[in-house]
Amino acid sequence: MSLLDMPPRRPPVADSTDTPTASHGGAPSAERPAPSVGRPSGPADAHAPSADRDTHTAVSRDHAEDRTARSDRINQLRAGVLGANDGIVSVAGLAVGVAGATTDIRWLLIAGLASLVAGALSMAMGEYVSVSTQRDTDRALIARTRRDLAADPAGEHRHLLAALTESGIPDDVVGEVADSMERHDALTAHTRFRHGVEQGTVVSPLSAALASLLSFTLGGIIPLLAILASPPVLRLPATLVAVVVALALLGVVSARLGQADARTATVRTIIGGVLALLVTYGIGAALGVAIG
Repeated sequence: MSLLDMPPRRPPVADSTDTPTASHGGAPSAERPAPSVGRPSGPADAHAPSADRDTHTAVSRDHAEDRTARSDRINQLRAGVLGANDGIVSVAGLAVGVAGATTDIRWLLIAGLASLVAGALSMAMGEYVSVSTQRDTDRALIARTRRDLAADPAGEHRHLLAALTESGIPDDVVGEVADSMERHDALTAHTRFRHGVEQGTVVSPLSAALASLLSFTLGGIIPLLAILASPPVLRLPATLVAVVVALALLGVVSARLGQADARTATVRTIIGGVLALLVTYGIGAALGVAIG
């Protein structure tokens, strides 16, 4: 076969995946990027980190609100238990002391009401002043920590590292933990882990005062009604029974709230209340004999 008889060779067909195709203007089109593997690409990716931060911020805010509410409830329960205990013991002690000196029901009523009103107001005011002092101290500590973070962040960072190390965080991860906490909320990290104070958990003095006022009044009414409703011969035993029952209930409630042993708390509360009654009754009887 001669060269003239051989069929012409076909040009090779270009692979569309390897060779760029020409556009209408003759210039090759840009190479198509490879698809991403994993999560799909798109406009949502640009907003994903922002959404994650918003979700984390919302969760942190919810946790802070829960801690604030829990701290306020604990503060109210503490003031309520103390107020009720003082109301039971102080009003009963004064009424029994007066009963040891006189059997006149009018003097018992005057003394009991005066003790109830004065004691409730005194407890409320004392609780308000005490909690206000604690609140002012916590706020001053938070303000001082904020100034220190602005003036010497490196020094404050070292203090946070030391506090976290003392709390039991291993040395190989304590730096990473401290950096993460400071990126999220440096002020809260320093006040909570170094000083045990948080901005949102500063207790309310008004709620503590109201809890103390109400609990003292409720606790003091029990022995006052018992001594006023009993005949002169049964006033002391009736008041003792009322006080023991009230203190027993208070001991059980306070132990349950504090997750402690109810028997120990109840026995301790009853012994203290009964001793206070016996002492005040003895003093009142002695004064009544001496004056009479």
